[in-house]
Amino acid sequence: MSGNGSRRWSARAAILFAAAASVVPVVFAGVLGTVALVLVGVGGVVVTVAALYWFLTRRGLFRWLGLGIAIAAPIVMLALFVRSRLFWVVLLSYALAALAVACARRALRQRRAEASMPEYDVPPPQRPFVVMNPYSGGGKVEKFDLKRKAEELGADVVLLEGPGTVDVTALSERAVEHGADLLGVAGGDGTQALVAAVAAEHHVPFLVISAGTRNHFAMDLGLDRIDPSRSLDALRDGVELHVDLGFINGRPFVNNASFGVYAEIVRSPAYRDDKTATVLKMLPDLLTGNEGHRLVARIGDTTVEGPQAVLVSNNPYGSTDLAGLSRRDRLDRGVLGAVTVSVANTRQAVGLLRRTNIHGLTQNTAVEVTVAADATRIPVGVDGESLELATPVRCIVEPGVLRVRVPRSRPGVRPATPLFDWVGLWRLAFRPNALSDQARS
Repeated sequence: MSGNGSRRWSARAAILFAAAASVVPVVFAGVLGTVALVLVGVGGVVVTVAALYWFLTRRGLFRWLGLGIAIAAPIVMLALFVRSRLFWVVLLSYALAALAVACARRALRQRRAEASMPEYDVPPPQRPFVVMNPYSGGGKVEKFDLKRKAEELGADVVLLEGPGTVDVTALSERAVEHGADLLGVAGGDGTQALVAAVAAEHHVPFLVISAGTRNHFAMDLGLDRIDPSRSLDALRDGVELHVDLGFINGRPFVNNASFGVYAEIVRSPAYRDDKTATVLKMLPDLLTGNEGHRLVARIGDTTVEGPQAVLVSNNPYGSTDLAGLSRRDRLDRGVLGAVTVSVANTRQAVGLLRRTNIHGLTQNTAVEVTVAADATRIPVGVDGESLELATPVRCIVEPGVLRVRVPRSRPGVRPATPLFDWVGLWRLAFRPNALSDQARS
């Protein structure tokens, strides 16, 4: 079966499974039983969300009461399903819904050429320069023998061992002055951003070696995060990706900048000693507005007043990952992603589920995002580092300025897949020309 035929049948299967998931409760539980199932399910979710918000924003007895309710609500919901002898109906409906989503994702998966960033063939560098942080990622530089392997491929390697703080920007600038035709870094995302800015300024290729702890930027580039030595393959058989670079008050960032709750918590000295206790102690005042700075986010033509949290990213994250914990499908769209969260009470938290709190969670894109505050300086988390920046904080994106050298073969490259697009799914399933129309568009 051809690829287009397979996608068409996947679309038809998705619609069939979705219809079955809707019909099964009616057939086996009746209309009234189906209504009861929905009411119990929705009620359980609402109570759980409200109780979790209480847990996060209260102290003492009320905090632990909220946690108890949040744990008990799903158990009670499950017990009601079992008692009514309809639990198997719920499980069957969920299973059919899961199959519908899986088939829909398969049908809507874009072709790699359409979903991935363009790759450009380039010759190997002649004088690559690489800085490596031996302490990053729990000592991955030594564990994977990265220094020796890079030197065998012709790289000039400098270890950031100190003593004291090493000026990575100045180090990279000197390397370019002495003829380096590629700048690479094995370290965290913050260090990568500093070297990336120098590479972009001097129009030399930039090499990412996934030796950090989280390696978010490396993940979005499709690099192997388990074995960072595979990143070095780019020195002998590499291609270039032309990606965007974000700047916040003139400082570069490759991933994101966070304002509000997260930035305030990370700034606390106590956070390093006991993360969980610090979060639980600070969240009530931060979420209810009793502490922290009042923010105003201007995202293009949109203004959001008083959000508790703002996340600005170098290209947007997917709609299923608004917190920026996973990946961006592309890094060359020429826009910033901006997510704001505004939840000041339990009613607004529940309103997010019903979409009545329309300003509670926003997701936008823009070429510039400005965050103002009721203070001259505010804490900001930039690529995982806690900074204090002057307000208003201005974030911009420089499209395509970073020439990233990556291995030709990368295990993390995958096509983008929309989660839900039922109109497009219907067209794929029942319009014979839908696939060719989509390709031409």
